[in-house]
Amino acid sequence: MFRSVLGKTLGFVGYTVQYGCIAHCAFEYIGEFVVCSGPSMEPTIVNHDIVFSERMSRLQCKIQKGDIIIAKSPFDPNMNICKRVTGLEGDKVCTSSPSDLFKAHTYVPKGHVWLEGDNLRNSSDSRSYGPIPYALIRGRVCLKLWPLHSFGSLSESPTRRIIKAWSDSD
Repeated sequence: MFRSVLGKTLGFVGYTVQYGCIAHCAFEYIGEFVVCSGPSMEPTIVNHDIVFSERMSRLQCKIQKGDIIIAKSPFDPNMNICKRVTGLEGDKVCTSSPSDLFKAHTYVPKGHVWLEGDNLRNSSDSRSYGPIPYALIRGRVCLKLWPLHSFGSLSESPTRRIIKAWSDSD
């Protein structure tokens, strides 16, 4: 009796460890489901939308301007942020808010990206904390899953602040 219970318990633990390893690898290297909160990406992503964030673009260094990404917060490593990439390393980006009379610019340093929320008036982004290291990027949002009426790929930036350089169109 004891051997039977012990055998079943060890078998269950073995399967649990195997499936746990498979799940870990899937979430670490393929992608994850993310519940977004906050107003910074409105109207593209609103509070409590569920999106799928894929990891392959980050792992292959294929993040592009216009992509929406999930990244670790530069202030709180326990928190993730969801923003749009508006500048890559070497790009000249506008650091001013849309209502500023005089526009200020800076260059994105090597190994960094410039992030902005689609809701520029209500977003804490690179305009306040500067460019973030590429290593903080967790994944690229490729699909909105919930609510069902807005299921599908995500739209372009409503702010039109992303400027493609001549070399980007190749």
